Amino acid sequence: MSWIETISESDAVGPLARLYAACVDPESGRVDHVLRIHSLAPRGLRAHLHLYEHVMEGTATLPKVEREMIAVTVSRENRCHY
Repeated sequence: MSWIETISESDAVGPLARLYAACVDPESGRVDHVLRIHSLAPRGLRAHLHLYEHVMEGTATLPKVEREMIAVTVSRENRCHY
């Protein structure tokens, strides 16, 4: 859990609530802490999500499936569930 002040999913309203809805972890039903730390600045969360989507897009030299495999391997090595 982060020590940074955050807004919970149940307290989120407006743009933050819509962003949270777009990034709920399907397994846990919650927004991961790494995303929730942006809750006081929803524009930062939107930028984080946009960057992630852009980075994970496939290219001619590194298809999306290979990027996903790299991400899973790194997360596992770091003992990170997401």
